[in-house]
Amino acid sequence: MNDILGMTVEELEAFFKEIEEPRYRAEQLAQWIYGKRMRSFDEMTNFSKKLKQKLKEHSYIYTLKLRTSQLSKDGTKKFLFALEDGELIETVLIKHQKEADEIRNTLCISTQVGCQMACSFCATGQSGFERNLTVSEIVAQITHVQRIEKLKINNIVFMGMGEPFLNYDNVIKAVKIINEKKFLNIGIRRITISTCGLVPEIKKLADEQLDVVLAVSLHSADNEKRSAIMPINKKYPLEKLKEAIAYYIEKTNRRISLEYAMIKGFNDRPEDLRKLLSFCGGLMVHVNIIPINETEQGFKKSEKAAHFAASLKKKNIEASIRQEKGSDIDAACGQLKGKGR
Repeated sequence: MNDILGMTVEELEAFFKEIEEPRYRAEQLAQWIYGKRMRSFDEMTNFSKKLKQKLKEHSYIYTLKLRTSQLSKDGTKKFLFALEDGELIETVLIKHQKEADEIRNTLCISTQVGCQMACSFCATGQSGFERNLTVSEIVAQITHVQRIEKLKINNIVFMGMGEPFLNYDNVIKAVKIINEKKFLNIGIRRITISTCGLVPEIKKLADEQLDVVLAVSLHSADNEKRSAIMPINKKYPLEKLKEAIAYYIEKTNRRISLEYAMIKGFNDRPEDLRKLLSFCGGLMVHVNIIPINETEQGFKKSEKAAHFAASLKKKNIEASIRQEKGSDIDAACGQLKGKGR
């Protein structure tokens, strides 16, 4: 059976040719699924009964099952979805008031069931790894939330459960589907892919020339400290990571976001700031300082975020402090588990 939600425009057109239907039917089907947010062939009123039956015999529209949802006091909403095999993932809707009359709807989506990176400050990494998500399981998070919330998602961050670069091919294909004008039509520069620092994939993405936003989880510019909280640093230490970041910037001429979760008494000391300033030297980066979200590991928030941000700006390094969203429902950075509540 052909999985419609996992198809590019070219694949969808090829599918209609295969079932001996005109090419324009592909665009009509896309409009029903992505524009009108339908998830059943029976709902498509300009398709004949014969065509609907043919579609049912040869294809299907992947759908997620909503288990539960939680609403934060700040308006953030977290969804617990069940996949066809019973595995669970979490997706987070974050609303930002951008201008007087404009709401930016950001969806934080998952790419894996669990995560194998085992970062010590991340609840997902501590919960183990099951499998990669398919393309349609990634895309369905967007179509499902748009349909049930009756809104348009206009910003995507691959910062949910999992390491996107360990599901590289499916993530890149999903990005192309998300960006496609005939499908979800979300601007490429409104799509952010986050990685904990997989050097080969950073370089590979640079060669894709996709123009997405790349966010790299740094969290410490000291190899010993970074390795203590992020095991990936033992394989790709800071020297290799900085070289890959420099390569990405040179190839794309795009600024990279460095994520820095501040942990009280661990990476918020004067020597940590000096090493962070040194790491950023010569790089076109924006440092996104994240107040650590407390999990079972016992990390505490630092009170030095403003000092770090000001110090970076004095050295002409762009920096900001991420606004906390959804921490009261375990929907903030590092808190997703994919478990029933």
